Amino acid sequence: MAHSHSSQLEEGHGSVGGYVAGFILSVLLTAASFGLVMGGVLSPHASLIGLAALALVQIVVHLVYFLHMNGSSGQRWNVMAFSYTVLTAAILIVGTLWVLHNVSMNMMSR
Repeated sequence: MAHSHSSQLEEGHGSVGGYVAGFILSVLLTAASFGLVMGGVLSPHASLIGLAALALVQIVVHLVYFLHMNGSSGQRWNVMAFSYTVLTAAILIVGTLWVLHNVSMNMMSR
């Protein structure tokens, strides 16, 4: 019985190579984001889109390499909890922006 418990705990742990690969990818993505902004090669709108794309890729790298989230059945509850967290954060952010926009539109100074 103790053996099944310990194998269940060690199931989600990564290897040193996985952590190093995740670290290198994170550093490269951070450097690319910094270079994109500081280089000034693209227009501000294109830079914003590129920065958002690099941020999304970096989020995926962190989830896969450091939090060990994948599509396996053992990770199903973690993925569901993360999905709920993202949904809740999106509702809060969109709701806040909506309320602030309505307040701005109804100001007396306009």
